[in-house]
Amino acid sequence: MARIPVLLNRGGGALAGNPKLPEEVEKALVAAGLEVEVELLSGGDCAVRCQAIAKRGDPLLIVGGGDGTISAAASALVAGKTRLGILPLGTLNHFARDLKIPTDLDEAAALIAAGEERRVDVAEMNDRIFINNSAIGLYPLLVVDRDSQRKRLGRPKAAAMIVATVRTLVRFGHQRLTLTANDREGQVDTPLLFVGNNDYRTDLPAAGQRDSLSDGRLCVMVMRKKTRRGFIAASVRALFNRSRADDMVRLNDVEQLKVSSRKRMLAVSLDGEVVRAEAPLDYRIRKSALRVIAPAVRS
Repeated sequence: MARIPVLLNRGGGALAGNPKLPEEVEKALVAAGLEVEVELLSGGDCAVRCQAIAKRGDPLLIVGGGDGTISAAASALVAGKTRLGILPLGTLNHFARDLKIPTDLDEAAALIAAGEERRVDVAEMNDRIFINNSAIGLYPLLVVDRDSQRKRLGRPKAAAMIVATVRTLVRFGHQRLTLTANDREGQVDTPLLFVGNNDYRTDLPAAGQRDSLSDGRLCVMVMRKKTRRGFIAASVRALFNRSRADDMVRLNDVEQLKVSSRKRMLAVSLDGEVVRAEAPLDYRIRKSALRVIAPAVRS
């Protein structure tokens, strides 16, 4: 029987902080009863390798890393027969958290060995798959600033994020977009458009979490505040579940969204990576398109 491929992102923070991680991963998976072959890859090579494994038709692919690495794997496996096993080895692990996949290595390995499969949704923007969220406006600017600091100055991710947040607020601005949601069109001036794979919560303590990844809907939120002070106040109110009607518009039951702009190219974040995309942007939900190993949803 062929060994199960296990791909680890050599550029990930977990591996940089623990050089023995590949051996620990292999040990945990073998202890769970799996025959595996661990490979260390760079971020770009990971996507290519996942595509080759999916084309080969392997029944299972195990990937260890953060949301960016998992997103690259998911893009290759969408609508295919290969199941995705996840080892949450990133900083935040949003996708794994929302699937209730344990962060403990031994527990995650045992879960994969048990082989309980779920079909979950993914989202798509102009044929690019994302598993968490996409944004237009302030957030892509913040991400570009954060990543630039980390590359040029070697700042830790958290520190770079704080500096980038302050700088982005100083450069605060908004843009005019035309949104067509489920064939209904409207024009908005907004500093931030957020599109999520299924519904996101904004209130503490569950801000940024999803209760489901299989409702078959995009989470579309449009920030209405056009001033720096108004934006900050609206964000704070959302955290405490005290949003006002004029803070943010949430579009419900959206399966398809078209975003048009006077600009030909837009900076768009997809699962934390910023890309330049040609307008209009066509978002859609792809229902039950990804096969993952995760705990079953309990009613």
